[in-house]
Amino acid sequence: MNILRLAFAYARRRPLSTLLVVVMLALGVATVALTLLIARELETRLTRDAEGIDLVVGAKGSPLQIVLAGVYHADVPPGNIPLSAVTALRRNPLVAQVIPLALGDSFQGFRIVGTEPELVAQYGGVLEAGELWSQPLDVVLGSEVARTAKLRLGDRFTGSHGLAEGGGQHADARYSVTGVLAPTGTVLDRLVLTSLASVWTVHEHHGEDTNAPREVTLALLKYRTPLAAATLPRAINSDTALVAASPAYETARLLTVFGAGFDLIRAFAWLLVAASTLMLFVALAQTLAERRYDLAIMRALGASRAQVALVLLAESLFLAATGTLLGIVVAHAAAAAIPWWMPQLAPLADAARHFMPEEWMVVGLAMGVGIIAALWPAWRAYRLDVAATLAEG
Repeated sequence: MNILRLAFAYARRRPLSTLLVVVMLALGVATVALTLLIARELETRLTRDAEGIDLVVGAKGSPLQIVLAGVYHADVPPGNIPLSAVTALRRNPLVAQVIPLALGDSFQGFRIVGTEPELVAQYGGVLEAGELWSQPLDVVLGSEVARTAKLRLGDRFTGSHGLAEGGGQHADARYSVTGVLAPTGTVLDRLVLTSLASVWTVHEHHGEDTNAPREVTLALLKYRTPLAAATLPRAINSDTALVAASPAYETARLLTVFGAGFDLIRAFAWLLVAASTLMLFVALAQTLAERRYDLAIMRALGASRAQVALVLLAESLFLAATGTLLGIVVAHAAAAAIPWWMPQLAPLADAARHFMPEEWMVVGLAMGVGIIAALWPAWRAYRLDVAATLAEG
């Protein structure tokens, strides 16, 4: 007796019930797997983007806002700080490196960042073509910017005022592409990099006061010694008009918030899995009542008690495996489709290319669902009274 073939045949005899069980289980597994994929990719990217940056210094405002604006380029900074403050930080013996950032404009939704070449080195950036900026209005494009905007070396474009699409164009100041960076898998891929002088030049053309003291938006710091972590942030926050924010601390807070949301979504997903288990149990119990006579005939023809019970167990495992496989495929397909249904989170689509170890746990639990749902019906099939069932007809 081919148990697997018989179990498959029985599953096909109840197409609606089979479809409902498979779809419910697939939805639950897909939701659990997708949240795992996105959470891991988000944590990896946040950690990687903040790696090597000990402190972000900016104008008075929320520390989280400063980190989001300076490290992840996902928020609007609270204001500007004098260039002289950057100079003072560079003179501080506790500071090993200062990378200034001048923000304010964008191009097709990508941030234009006035900075220094050290920012490229910070993220391990390597030129794929061309060279770094050498004069005002030269720009280097991150790989994603170049791909999305379809720009090449020598192309020219104008930026938009503000850090989101829709701002007024700086039509009198055209940037020229001098370099394109290779992909790094960091926030660098989504930036348009230029010199500080470029940002100042553009805004002078825009009618801003050319005699005002030079300003930047934020500064990224590296400590010279571990002692700096204990003293420097407090000194900046208490003795100056600036705010010092720790990317490590603010990122941990951010991940805690995201983690609570993901936990809630996963709890709902496991409820779907539990509901599919109940549906599978009910379907198998009804199947047993309908197949009692068939199973009795099988026993009369020589099938053992264990073989009869295994038919129901195999059917349950077949449905569980189908739903689980479908759920995993749907989760990875949904992650790959993120750029289409949520463009602002497009970098998270990289999660679709990896199979996480935790997904094996999801697969194991889902298959366990199939076994649990089949235990009672399989036990009843094992204890089936052949003579009484055949007598009933």
